[in-house]
Order: sequence, then C-alpha cells, then structure tokens
Amino acid sequence: MGLKSDRWITQMAKEHRMIEPFVDAQVRQGVISYGVSSYGYDIRVADEFKIFTNLNSAIVDPKAFDMKSMVDFRGDVCTIPPNSFALARTVEYFRIPRSVLTLCVGKSSYARCGIIVNVTPFEPEWEGFVTLEVSNTTPLPARIYANEGIAQVIFLEADEECLVSYADKKGKYQAQQTIVLPKV
Repeated sequence: MGLKSDRWITQMAKEHRMIEPFVDAQVRQGVISYGVSSYGYDIRVADEFKIFTNLNSAIVDPKAFDMKSMVDFRGDVCTIPPNSFALARTVEYFRIPRSVLTLCVGKSSYARCGIIVNVTPFEPEWEGFVTLEVSNTTPLPARIYANEGIAQVIFLEADEECLVSYADKKGKYQAQQTIVLPKV
C-alpha cells in the first residue's frame, strides 16, 4: 500500500473526477488553508451544519436517532457550544477509486483550539459529500468557518483491488448529497 502524492491526486481529480470541485494549489491567504498539498487534500466545510443540543433531553442513539437532538444552521460562521459538536459536510464531492482507501485528520489550526474533526475512512468506490463530525472539546463556544479548510484527506492505494468494494455491498452512505444522519 502506498501513500499518494500531489501529482497523483491532481491527475485523479482532473482525469477521473475524484474530487469536485478540485483546487490544484494550497489556498492560504486570510483563510484556514484548503486544496491539494504534498501528500493529501485539505477539504473545506460547507455552510450547512446540524448542531447538537440538549434542549429537548433527547438520547443520542445511532440505532434510533432522534432529530430533536439537533438544530439546523446555515451560515458563514458556525458557533459550536462548549463541550458539544456539530455535523457538517464537505464542499467537495468525492469518488474513490476501487484500489484506494482514505484517512482523514483534522487541521492543526482547529486542533490547537480544542476542535477535533472525526471522519471515518472513505472506502473503495465510495462516493458523495463527506459528513464531518466537529467536536468542541473546550468549555467555551468555538467558531467553524464555512468554505475554509477543516481536515486533510490522505490517499492510500493498495497493491491489489479489494474483492468487495463499498459500491459492491451497496453501502448505506453511498452518493450522499447532504449531511447524513446515522443509519442501521
């Protein structure tokens, strides 16, 4: 399995629509950076969020998710309450090749502020907008800036293709167009 470079990422984005829209350089001036980097791609967070709240005393249950536990928000700056989190989605739509698996890690600008981004791996042949979980681990409100960098995707290519891809098993989060809540 090999780590993929900016050359490979750019080629796959341009020739196979692996990332759309694709930014072929790091955008840094006055923003939290995004775009292709040496060995990854810095994704942006879109302007739609689902912020968790305990106003209705709902229980968070991945098998029986209660929509009353969230508040929808759309805007350029999302404020996540202390010790809480929000779901968001990427600006970019991904189409992962059959021989590739990705890992995603939060950007240091947020991590240094106690804001943690959690994303599960993008499996072979998964596609869609990525649902992000953004946790505010601090006792203070935290700001997230829409249309700016939030995390970095690292691409790993296997020596051989898998027997069963995400598309083959008809994964429940395939081709998601918006923030997708837990499904069983």
